[in-house]
Amino acid sequence: MRHRIGSRKLNRTTSHRLAMLGNMVASLIEHEAIRTTLPKAKEARRIAERIITLGKRGGLANVRLAARTLPNKKLLTKVFDALSDRYAERAGGYTRIVQLGHRSGDAAPMALLELIDRPQEEKEKDKEKKAAAKPKGKGKAKEAEGGKAQSKG
Repeated sequence: MRHRIGSRKLNRTTSHRLAMLGNMVASLIEHEAIRTTLPKAKEARRIAERIITLGKRGGLANVRLAARTLPNKKLLTKVFDALSDRYAERAGGYTRIVQLGHRSGDAAPMALLELIDRPQEEKEKDKEKKAAAKPKGKGKAKEAEGGKAQSKG
């Protein structure tokens, strides 16, 4: 039975897991969206929601609690200023997980972990990055064959 077992181990040691999740939350707060595997996204979501809640509460003690996970002062000021104002009326649920399918190399389930209500400009930038990052392996081969066929004819 799994009673009172808190989180996933993710096949990592405790120190590695805590460092990885802290880095993921820092990247999430900085970029407001990250692409990772589904189990990692679910674990990072738990930590990110707690950090944003600390930011909403404010106070020196909560700043110090958040600094355990986010040692970067720039990110701490973002949490306690911009994000606390953005989510002041929201009771919880500051993040969204969108499933993206499976990774081509090892078929791991991939997900997009993003902050709710992020500015529209950042969403457009993410769409441009996705379009640029898509592999075009077969498409180029067909174009090359088509180009050769047209030059011969």
